[in-house]
Amino acid sequence: MSRTDPPAWEGTSSDPNDEQFGHVVRPTEIEDAGDFRAALVGEPYDGAVIGRRGAREGPAAIRRALAGVKTHHFDEGPVAGVADLGDLPVEAYNDADDPENHVADVQAIVADEAAAVYERGALPVFLGGDNSLTVGNVTPLLGGDDSVGVVSFDAHLDCREPADGPTSGTPYRQLFDAGLDRLAVVGARHFETSTAYADFLRESGGTILTADEVGRGPVETADFALDAVAACDRVFVSLDVDVLDQTAAPGASAPTPGGVTTRELFSMLRRVAADPRVVGFEVVECAPPLDDEDGRTVGAAARAVAHFLAGVTSRD
Repeated sequence: MSRTDPPAWEGTSSDPNDEQFGHVVRPTEIEDAGDFRAALVGEPYDGAVIGRRGAREGPAAIRRALAGVKTHHFDEGPVAGVADLGDLPVEAYNDADDPENHVADVQAIVADEAAAVYERGALPVFLGGDNSLTVGNVTPLLGGDDSVGVVSFDAHLDCREPADGPTSGTPYRQLFDAGLDRLAVVGARHFETSTAYADFLRESGGTILTADEVGRGPVETADFALDAVAACDRVFVSLDVDVLDQTAAPGASAPTPGGVTTRELFSMLRRVAADPRVVGFEVVECAPPLDDEDGRTVGAAARAVAHFLAGVTSRD
């Protein structure tokens, strides 16, 4: 199996002064990925979702929304240097009626494909897809001399035991078993996890920063998250859109009340992405079929990508 070719990117504005991501994202072959500041990688798979499915349609929808977003950030200037490598070959595994559990197979495929992106010196921006894909996106970073941490923007801890096989709720248990050094969960929601998993995370070197803490100071909370992974040589950033309040992200796989606002999320993403240790980013659990008619969740996910890229731009 091979990647799906990236789509053609076009802007949506009739104003010639409007530069949008549709004008600057370049469909690119993997061999040239290192020539760009960041590279989009689609992962159209949601076969591991515990609850509501639909995230397989996330990559295409996020791309369409991002194409119409203007590239200019008032503080960082215009974002440029973004490639699109197309979709990974995982869509065929989405059959919910298949009696076999193919989640581990998908994670292995994703790990191989992600490794090829990292090996070329590119900063991948993975567009999911469900949260089980995090295992494949992070695994290539493990096992070497560098220590690795993850900053996860998520309402949940995702540290369940994969007793019956991996799911969208098990990625960080799997990654700790594989050698992950640190995990900071930002935006975690009270009454959305079990005591056993909170205890496991803290005992494993993890840090939990709740949505309440974000509300008291998002930039400071982002700094706390970076402090939690300060000993790590490389950092991966994960965004599960359910970290947002359900009013801002009704199309998340597991929306709940009490979440962070889009403004808080965007400021935290820019802050974290500015850290030169950050080597990868993902957006997961955005399910367009579950979204409202205005595409509120998809729009938030697309702008989250834009704000993360603005943070990367600030490193220059």
